[in-house]
Amino acid sequence: MTSENFRPSPVLLLVSGPAGSGKTTLCERMTAAFPQDIRRVVTCTTRAPRGSERHGIDYFFLSREEFERGVAAGDFLEHAQVHSNRYGTRHAQVREILDAGRDVLLNLDVQGAATVRRVAQRDDRVARALVSVFIMPPSVEELRARLTGRGTDASDEIERRMRVALDEMARWREYDFCLVSGSRERDFERIRAVYLAAKMRVR
Repeated sequence: MTSENFRPSPVLLLVSGPAGSGKTTLCERMTAAFPQDIRRVVTCTTRAPRGSERHGIDYFFLSREEFERGVAAGDFLEHAQVHSNRYGTRHAQVREILDAGRDVLLNLDVQGAATVRRVAQRDDRVARALVSVFIMPPSVEELRARLTGRGTDASDEIERRMRVALDEMARWREYDFCLVSGSRERDFERIRAVYLAAKMRVR
């Protein structure tokens, strides 16, 4: 075998973590750092467009009936109810990106991640590409300080987020990697290392 024979395998990088863990910032930095490799998946939603949001660019805006038909047909890699609206990731879009040899990054909660793992059990393409990372806050106290420091949520909302976070943090063993959060720069370098290592996988 020579270097000409090796082709990096597409990666489906799945990132989860509680609110305040920094996962959204990490995902944004990863897509900015690898614009030629990581493709963004356009999420489907039943909520109405906001401001200048465009169908097919920011979201696929579906009626609830269209969304439910998609669920019944098995169109979604994962889907969830968030407040009064539905959100989901189309299975076909993820497969299309992977089949084109590009990578996908998904920022999902633990329920969405569990759904993707179930799909991987029957979809070998997803199974071969999937690499999951859980972003763990350094401590419960630090997580509370981060949520409080935002200054955007009332105390009862912070308590709700903390309860959800503790439930999510208990499920870190379901992931391939657990990244205990430190500084933003350190977190980015570590998730970047996971991604680059995944690109070099042979099996």
